[in-house]
Amino acid sequence: NTSSTDTQYATLRAFPSDGAKHCYALPVATRARYLLRATFLYAGFDGDDAFPEFDLYLGATRWSPVVVYDGARLVTREAVVLAQSSTVSVCLSNATTGRPFISTLELRPLNGSLYRTDAEARAFLALAARINFGAPSPDPVRYPDDPYDRIWESDMVRRANYLVDAAPGTVNVSTDKPVFVATSERPPEKVMQTAVVGTLGELTYRLNLNGFPGDGWAFSYFAEIEESVVPETRKFKLFIPGLPDVSKATVDVGENAPGKLRLYQPGYYNVSLPFVLSFAFRKTNDSSRGPILNAFEIYKYVEIEPGSPDIMNLFAADLMITC
Repeated sequence: NTSSTDTQYATLRAFPSDGAKHCYALPVATRARYLLRATFLYAGFDGDDAFPEFDLYLGATRWSPVVVYDGARLVTREAVVLAQSSTVSVCLSNATTGRPFISTLELRPLNGSLYRTDAEARAFLALAARINFGAPSPDPVRYPDDPYDRIWESDMVRRANYLVDAAPGTVNVSTDKPVFVATSERPPEKVMQTAVVGTLGELTYRLNLNGFPGDGWAFSYFAEIEESVVPETRKFKLFIPGLPDVSKATVDVGENAPGKLRLYQPGYYNVSLPFVLSFAFRKTNDSSRGPILNAFEIYKYVEIEPGSPDIMNLFAADLMITC
């Protein structure tokens, strides 16, 4: 619902630039996995000429810098966290310009084994990219289409150094038929019903990955959604310049899924990636169709620092401001 989403960003909470950590303590179930999302819409609330810049913490661990370049643009930070105790603390601190502030803070439970990793007791996953390819509009896909309220950004939303260098012959395809997604990370059916196809034999993109270089979790989501009147094959390989070891075995979506209209999710639980990621999917010589890509997600592992988040009383020192 666009209007209710817009209402979320009509207010914000700002904090003093005093060097202290200003924290929210969120109640959680111990050993449960959560999607944690913080958003920041500046909108010039303080009338300052300098855009705010400060740090976001998860407990004692520095999660990410928050840097505002455009007062009208929403800044979003997401993480997948395994709760180690009965609370998860999110803190703002270390403002270099302006005042720390936050527009929304959301916590979504993740069922079963979604995003389970061998390292989750010592590192959380910070989102770098979650993209819905072949999207019919710039609008993101989220709840109710995604029961976990992940925000799948449309590939129509372009910005500097993000989803550039698309290969000639890249076209959108879609289906209104059901797609089986009840496996792996369970991307929403609406996302899997659209895709891009490299009609000239390859798909290429380049994008900057927030928080990288570093070790990450990276998976692609494929489903064969194109109709054909005669038997066709779609086989392709991943190529990343400078990372020959990352290229996977040949993807044959129809065989790997198996069948049409079914999710196939190849990727890496732990892979070292650069800040500027260029990649290509290229058809094999024995493939009659070019590569397809429905969606992908990339997260960075952030090592958890031991220590206290230095929680303070929020409502004694904060300020609610209506934009």
